[in-house]
Amino acid sequence: MQKVTPYEVKGDVDYSKLITDFGLRHLDEKLLARFDGIAGASNFMMRRGLYFACRDLEWLLDQYEKGDKFYVYTGIAPSGGMTIAQTMQFQMAKWLQDRFGAEVLIMIPDEEKFLVKRNPEFTLENGRRLAMGDALDIAALGFDSKKTKIFLDTEYAKTLYKQAVRVSKYITYSIIKDAFGFGSDTNIGALFYTSLQAVPAFLKSVEAGKNVPCLIPMGVDQDVHFRVARNAISKLGYYKPAALLSKFMPSLSMDPKMSASDPSGTIYLADDEATVIKKVNKAITGQQSTAELQKKLGGNPDKCAVCQYYRYMFEPDDKKLKKIFDGERKGTLLAGEHKKDLAMRINKFLKEHNEAKKRIRINDFMLSD
Repeated sequence: MQKVTPYEVKGDVDYSKLITDFGLRHLDEKLLARFDGIAGASNFMMRRGLYFACRDLEWLLDQYEKGDKFYVYTGIAPSGGMTIAQTMQFQMAKWLQDRFGAEVLIMIPDEEKFLVKRNPEFTLENGRRLAMGDALDIAALGFDSKKTKIFLDTEYAKTLYKQAVRVSKYITYSIIKDAFGFGSDTNIGALFYTSLQAVPAFLKSVEAGKNVPCLIPMGVDQDVHFRVARNAISKLGYYKPAALLSKFMPSLSMDPKMSASDPSGTIYLADDEATVIKKVNKAITGQQSTAELQKKLGGNPDKCAVCQYYRYMFEPDDKKLKKIFDGERKGTLLAGEHKKDLAMRINKFLKEHNEAKKRIRINDFMLSD
């Protein structure tokens, strides 16, 4: 049985069921074609169904064609070193900035894991340290510092709290309890957190003194926060945020979601070259038990972590990706060469990213009160 919440993902994830259960809209070919036409390009993650659902995207495009530009809001709750999978939302935000000239707001809730993690060693100080590391990693993905602002909740609290209080008036305890499955032992900070996370979805409207559309690219596990908050935001007189919902990038052991708490199945942005090679070499593949059987019977790329890494991030060319998948199916591509090539691509990405970090002046991106 599947379970998908911001704090736990279990079982084989049925994305069609999530669309029904969460009240999402499937990103169908017609809507994608319209989006691509307005953007002037196709995003490979959307094209491949990695971003598979949305909220109010058609409305957002209507507003954009009327001349009402949108901004992008996304974020990350630091819990350990940033992973490759966690860059998906930021790479999408960067693409939206490039294609639409959108401003980007990035929230780093340095207090969230302190509130919800049952780990006494995770302190607020740890949260801040990890958050600043994440901020640097995010900025190094190529964002325009003039159009991108990053903030930590505890350092932007004066601005956020006033608006969060307004949101919280329309969110009852029973709504939060039912939405998240919280028990009587849940602290009141965790209960309040959704109200705080909602604020950047209308903050630009507050600042502008008029409604400004907002688009949020996020993992589908985060949708519950905004299912709860959207009605409250509307009651305050602001536009409900639109959203793009992504699937989970699997772990190297083919768990449904790569997790920062699973070091062996996860690639961190801080991993060195040897560590990447070691992890990739241990990755689950969809191949047969021997090279001879693989050549004879072929394998299954849908059950292969290596193929999925190409699909999610490391081969944006659809024709080249098809060749990789076909090679797996037909048995012409063997695990050794497969893994060697992927490790090389990951290490190239990480090397370029680390070089970019050296050039970043993080203060150019940061907001604080």
